[in-house]
Amino acid sequence: MATLVLVRHGRSTANVAGILTGRAAGVTLDAVGRDQAARTAQRLAVVPLVAVVSSPLARCRQTARAIADQQSGDVPVQLEPGIVECDYGQWQGRPLKDLAQEPLWSVVQTQPSAAVFPGGESLVGMQARAVAAVRRRDAALEAEHGASAAWVAVTHGDIIKSVLADALGMGLDLFQRLTVNPGSVSIVRYGSARPEVVATNTDSGDLGWLRAAGPVADAPVGGGAGHS
Repeated sequence: MATLVLVRHGRSTANVAGILTGRAAGVTLDAVGRDQAARTAQRLAVVPLVAVVSSPLARCRQTARAIADQQSGDVPVQLEPGIVECDYGQWQGRPLKDLAQEPLWSVVQTQPSAAVFPGGESLVGMQARAVAAVRRRDAALEAEHGASAAWVAVTHGDIIKSVLADALGMGLDLFQRLTVNPGSVSIVRYGSARPEVVATNTDSGDLGWLRAAGPVADAPVGGGAGHS
């Protein structure tokens, strides 16, 4: 299958303030976040992307625009509602330090599969619609551009963690073991037999090798030679 590059948006003003932003409007990247988006865009500039797909929220659209602008061809930013931030319901807009005192907080930390945000969605529901969205896009882009195609999905931390957990075959209750920082790059490749998680939470390093990535094959016994 094609190569999915998962990018978390750069740091936002709400991240700095310690607020659970959720889907609130008007939250944008701060100066550090803009620098993170620019750095990620530079890393991906050497990879001819067939699509840049973004959560509809402003902080993701800003990050996606930075990536698209560094591509040599015209790559428009496409919006995908399926990878929008979790609907945190009544938790949205509240300080994280206050939310940490809520009984639901420990459920989110230790048994995410049982967490349902009051007035919002469950983490199980969030994972299901996010995984469905990226797999649907991935299959469509491979059908259009071939198995060597690479594309970017710019989205949110919990969304990326849930997609990675699915690709790793982890139950959702283990997804809090994953870290996804602002501006980071993670890479998943869906094969016919199983997904292949190539990278998680990277913020530096050359990505030019993605230009020559072949289709997902059998796992090399002993680890293989890696990319050049």
